[in-house]
Amino acid sequence: MAAVAVYKFAQCITCHAWSPDHSMVAVCPNSEEVHIYRSLEGKWDRIHVLRKHDQIVSAIDWSSKLNRIVTVSHDRNSYVWNYEAAEWVPTLVILRLNRAALCVQWSPRENKFAVGSGAKTVCICYYDQENNWWVSKLIRKRHNSSVTGVAWHPDNILLATTSTDGKCRLFSTYIKGVDTRDSRASSSESKFGEQIIQLDLSYSWAFGVKWSPSGNTLAYVGHNSMIYFVDDVGPSPLAQNVAFRDLPLRDVLFVSEKMVIGVGFDCCPMVFAADESGLWSFVRHLGERKATPSARQGSQFSEAFGKLYGQSKHGIANDGVEGPRGGIHDNCINCIMPLKKKGASKVMRFSTSGLDGKVVIWDLEGEEDLSEFL
Repeated sequence: MAAVAVYKFAQCITCHAWSPDHSMVAVCPNSEEVHIYRSLEGKWDRIHVLRKHDQIVSAIDWSSKLNRIVTVSHDRNSYVWNYEAAEWVPTLVILRLNRAALCVQWSPRENKFAVGSGAKTVCICYYDQENNWWVSKLIRKRHNSSVTGVAWHPDNILLATTSTDGKCRLFSTYIKGVDTRDSRASSSESKFGEQIIQLDLSYSWAFGVKWSPSGNTLAYVGHNSMIYFVDDVGPSPLAQNVAFRDLPLRDVLFVSEKMVIGVGFDCCPMVFAADESGLWSFVRHLGERKATPSARQGSQFSEAFGKLYGQSKHGIANDGVEGPRGGIHDNCINCIMPLKKKGASKVMRFSTSGLDGKVVIWDLEGEEDLSEFL
C-alpha cells in the first residue's frame, strides 16, 4: 500500500498546504479559520490559528522559497501571511471581486499569484511596496462561468485556467515592472490578459488543471469522468482524453513527465501514465482494499445504487455488505499536494485531504509496477 501516514485533523477539510521543509501543515477545517500544525516527536500540535476571513477558506498555498501563505475565501477576500516575531501577520490583497474566491496558486518565482473566482474573473496579484499591500490586475470577460482552477507554467508568465463552462484556457500574465524581459521572451510578446488558446475538450465542468514539470504537457479533468492531456500547447495542440468508469476527479498532480495522480469523488487516488509513444491510459488505484468474497457476490445494481447515494464509498453497499472498493479516505478527496525534495526532478511523496477530515501521505518508492513511469 502506498499510504505511509494518516492524520485526522478535523471533521472535514477544505484544503491544505505544506511549509517549505514539510514540518508544518496548514489546513482549513471547513470554516473561516486556517489551522497550522507542527510535527513534534511523531505528534501533530496546533501552533497557530489564522483568523481574518469571514466565510469558508476555499484555498491555501504556501510558498516554498519565501515562506509566505496566501489564503482566499468565499468572503471575496485574500490575505498574504508573513511570519514575523513568532506570529503570522496578514497583508490585505485588493481583489475587487463581487463573488467568492475559489482557488489560488503562487507563481514559480513567487513574485505574484493567481486567484480564480466565481465572478468569471482571474486576479493576478503582485506586491505594491509603496502602499504595503497586494494589488491585482484582472482578466475579465474571458470565462463564461466560475474559474475552478489555475496553474502556472514554469516560465512564470503563462497561466492555465479551468472553468465550469467546460473550457480550459491559456493566458499571458506579463506585468511590466514585475516580470523581466527574459521571461517574457520565452512566452512570445503577448500582452497581459491575452488569450493564447482555448481548449473545448470537455462538455462538462472542468477542474484541477496542472502542468508537467517541463511545461510541455497540460492535464485537467472534467465532471464527466474524463481526464484530458494536451501536448505542444499552442496553435496546433495534440490532445488526448481518457475515460474511466469511476466517479469524477477533482484535482490532479504530475509526479513525473509520464505519470499523473488524479483524486476526486472515488476516494482512491488514480494513476495515469504515458507509454513510450506518448499515449496516456489509466493504470490502477492507489491504496485500494481487496474486495471480500461476500462483497464480490453483490449485484451490479446494488453497487450502482450505493455509488449513487455515496454509500459504497464509505465501505457499505446497498445490500449491507462491504463495497467493492474502499480506501484510506472515506469521502471525496478535494486536494492533492506534492511533497517534493529540493533539487528532485520527480515527486515520490504527495499528500491528499478530503471531506473526511484526513490528511494522507503517500509514498511511491515501493511501487515497483510504477517505477518505469517515474
